[in-house]
Amino acid sequence: MSFWIELLVSVFLVVGSVFALVGAIGLYRLPDFFTRLHGPSKASTMGVGGIVLGSMIFFGSQGEGLSMHEVLITLFLFLTAPVSAHVLAKAAMQQRLPYTERTRGKPWD
Repeated sequence: MSFWIELLVSVFLVVGSVFALVGAIGLYRLPDFFTRLHGPSKASTMGVGGIVLGSMIFFGSQGEGLSMHEVLITLFLFLTAPVSAHVLAKAAMQQRLPYTERTRGKPWD
């Protein structure tokens, strides 16, 4: 395998891992449900996307071509993560979950 392909795969894996780590830290550290929802839905989606892109480049360079499994995983991930975050936020608004003073956008008040 070429040095440049290995470097590109490594960059995507490291960047994806950093995004996933930031999402996990956000899930742990943020104070309320609404701010906690932001970390996994944004950062972890980009993290898994970066890791899948690295996988696509690696296995594509092995001579097997582009795998439809990885393309479908990426498509499914980028379509379902925002929809599920929106549904969770709407359900939390209906339940009137407690929030911190710094949380913006309080339509139920």
